[in-house]
Amino acid sequence: MKKEIRESIIQEKMKFPEVLVKEKSLAIFNILKETDFYRKADNIMVYITLENENEVSTEPIIDDLFDRGKRIFVPLTVHKTKALIVSELKDLEKDLKVGNFGVMEPKKETTRPVDPSILDLVIVPGVAFDKRGFRIGHGAGYYDRFLPRLSEKTATVSIAFDMQLIDEVPICCHDIAVKYIITEKRLIKCTNV
Repeated sequence: MKKEIRESIIQEKMKFPEVLVKEKSLAIFNILKETDFYRKADNIMVYITLENENEVSTEPIIDDLFDRGKRIFVPLTVHKTKALIVSELKDLEKDLKVGNFGVMEPKKETTRPVDPSILDLVIVPGVAFDKRGFRIGHGAGYYDRFLPRLSEKTATVSIAFDMQLIDEVPICCHDIAVKYIITEKRLIKCTNV
């Protein structure tokens, strides 16, 4: 079921022209930057956008966080163990290379691991979401293993196009809901938290 939903949403997103992706991404960022959990966070983990899937662009977020002097962290996937390492990002151009799944990740020499408990805010990727905060990711389970390692005080938010919202995500015992979802139309405080 999850696989079918994932494939259907990805196919729909692929129909978006680039200009629409940028426009909607900017609308999402404009809602995000007005939230207390974003403004008050000092240590923020954000994924690097998968360009080939028309994901919401995280570039404006990363640029804004650098401008605000915040500490920015990005995920590094460990393929063998399916673990996520949190690594501090100092330079968007120099620190990253293409890693697993075609995602930009820290180079070996620019990996600066930290304990996830220091994070105030984590921007969690996904393909489909429901208003409870449950998500369908890309299917590898990295975030399902990672999210339980966060402090209870850490805000978790997913950014998505409104069309990525579905009535109900099928869940199982290890799924963990995010606390907020932001689309180009609204901020959702998830009902599961």
